[in-house]
Amino acid sequence: VQLVESGGTLVEAGGSLNLSCKASGFQTAQYAMAWFRQAPGKDRVGVACINLSGAHLYYADFVKGRFTVSKDNAKNLLFLQMNDLKPEDTGMYYCATEAGPGPGRSAGGGCPYRFRVWGQGTQVTVST
Repeated sequence: VQLVESGGTLVEAGGSLNLSCKASGFQTAQYAMAWFRQAPGKDRVGVACINLSGAHLYYADFVKGRFTVSKDNAKNLLFLQMNDLKPEDTGMYYCATEAGPGPGRSAGGGCPYRFRVWGQGTQVTVST
């Protein structure tokens, strides 16, 4: 199981970014997936979660209305469209999947799944 994120960069406040995550070693159509983020000096927290079919979406309160999670199961890809970015959105963004061993970690936001494998992350920096 491997996840590789991309798309992070420096952006001005109010701007937009679209993050991508390429999955390999499993089929995204068979597992829920999620985005987490970690700001400097803070814990990793769930941002958004999507079920295996992509029909059910869950978001942390601090991104609702601004971020949209989606997946392309035919291409084994996960996306996070981020609009109206704020400086507090700065952090390392990680893609995660249910696939894999262990008890996993909750993404919060009402997401009913637990996530066991993360990618290496992609850095998002939002300037004022």
